[in-house]
Amino acid sequence: MSPEAISAMFTETVLENLFPAQRADRFFEAMYGDVSEGAYDIRLSFHACRSDALELRFNLCRRPDKCLVCNLTYGLPQVFARHPIIDIRGLVDKIDKILNGAAQCGRWELGDTREISADLHVIPLTISLYRT
Repeated sequence: MSPEAISAMFTETVLENLFPAQRADRFFEAMYGDVSEGAYDIRLSFHACRSDALELRFNLCRRPDKCLVCNLTYGLPQVFARHPIIDIRGLVDKIDKILNGAAQCGRWELGDTREISADLHVIPLTISLYRT
């Protein structure tokens, strides 16, 4: 299957099912004991598909009346990599099922947090693909 055909699998609905918006609230409840302490929402987005990898992003979108500052987000890749509510291993397993044999997910890696704007920071998630 071509990278374009694989890309078409990752609709907004599929991405929302993979990483529901309410997961951010569960994350902040676990981290701080209070959902209202969360400064951002977490949304999964599709960025690109190459022949050897999927590129997704965790979009950290500033919540109203909150501040999205670098010191809140720059250490997150290490936290996300091991946090059970974020559950990247489970996310990759679900993506593997969506691919349904068109390709197989391999190793994954989180990149450094990137500040796009005062309202948006992103954490890249790259998943290696193997053709079956």
